[in-house]
Amino acid sequence: MILAQITDRLRHWPPAPAMPVGGRREAAVLLALTAPGAPEVVLIKRAEHLSSHGGQVALPGGMWDPGDASLLDTALRESEEEIGLSPDRVALMACLPRRHTRLGVPVTPYLGQIPHDLELRPDPRELDAVFRVPLTYLLDPEHLVSDRFQIAGEWQELPCYHYQGYRIWGFTFQVLVHFLNTALDARLRFAHLGQKLAPEVLAQLAQLEEDLSQ
Repeated sequence: MILAQITDRLRHWPPAPAMPVGGRREAAVLLALTAPGAPEVVLIKRAEHLSSHGGQVALPGGMWDPGDASLLDTALRESEEEIGLSPDRVALMACLPRRHTRLGVPVTPYLGQIPHDLELRPDPRELDAVFRVPLTYLLDPEHLVSDRFQIAGEWQELPCYHYQGYRIWGFTFQVLVHFLNTALDARLRFAHLGQKLAPEVLAQLAQLEEDLSQ
């Protein structure tokens, strides 16, 4: 069973509540997998009207609030606010390593399991959609492609997934690839995209591959 394999591979990363380090501005997200049946990953599409990351695909979650007991509490609170996912429906599996966004914000991803038939409802004030992607789709190297994205007024070719009209890229893409390589030994790599990507992007991906091989 694939979820049992994931739990075993990530047993050295228990889902313990973590706190922001030294008062830094930090965030947390929830990587939710559905079960039973073929696992799917729950993703959201932020509302186009938002000034920050508008229209982008992401994992449910957000910034730590002083009222949160921990970063785990942040991930669960934000998931409930954004998609109506009650914390008591989440069976926690692991706490993945902190990763930094393009702007340097540390983000802690928590991995959890939710019922496959659970109805999730996006908050229209924040989201345009909540959707699910089969884990098998993300594991297929042929679905690892690239596309052009506008960042800080400049267009860049970056690695991504395309799924039913959604583009999964950036920080969320990195979290998913790290998870797949670590938990399922997916060995997802980027050599076939080399001619399309800028040298600085390739350097970042090389660091990601090195991280994933450890």
